[in-house]
Amino acid sequence: MKRSIDELIEGHRRFLDEDFPHLKTRFHLLSELQAPEFLFITCADSRVVPNLILDAGPGDLFINRNVGNVVPLDGGDTDGVTATIEYAVKVLHVKHAIICGHSDCGAMKAALGHKNLESLPHARRWLEHVEPAFAHRQPLNPADGTGAELAALVRGNVVAQLENLKALPMVAEAIAAGKLAAHGWYYDILTGRIERYDEGAKQFVFLT
Repeated sequence: MKRSIDELIEGHRRFLDEDFPHLKTRFHLLSELQAPEFLFITCADSRVVPNLILDAGPGDLFINRNVGNVVPLDGGDTDGVTATIEYAVKVLHVKHAIICGHSDCGAMKAALGHKNLESLPHARRWLEHVEPAFAHRQPLNPADGTGAELAALVRGNVVAQLENLKALPMVAEAIAAGKLAAHGWYYDILTGRIERYDEGAKQFVFLT
């Protein structure tokens, strides 16, 4: 659905008139301190709205969004994802870190179709981080219909990025100390359902 800039401004007016008054006290507290318990790493895709699908409010989720919900392995370089994770774990002391992939992911479509991204050099380099998804590709699920092959790769990417997350020194240390739990999720845009990766069974199961 297309929206104009004027509609966005009107939406902000409604927020000020209708929503903000009810949340004023909460925003007052949040203006001085944030203490989220959840780090939520997901794709930049506009169809994935974490606070909406989890019924979460302001201050509940510390969110990082990037193409393909990637967690680059720590190779000494500084990037926004790793910096966000470091802050969440070491400063905010979040209790849960969640990697959430989603159906119909454009990043994984590009990887699956080996699309020529010469005109998008930054995206091409970034998508090198999703290559491990092929080694973790999940079994085809008939319920995914014609998108089953893509969905299997998206789930595989969740597993791959979850492994990357847990390999980061600050995350590994927090998990070993019992201060942090890491989770891998898959969100289906069409049904609204979320699946979690069961590491013991090595398969995705419905969250609820």
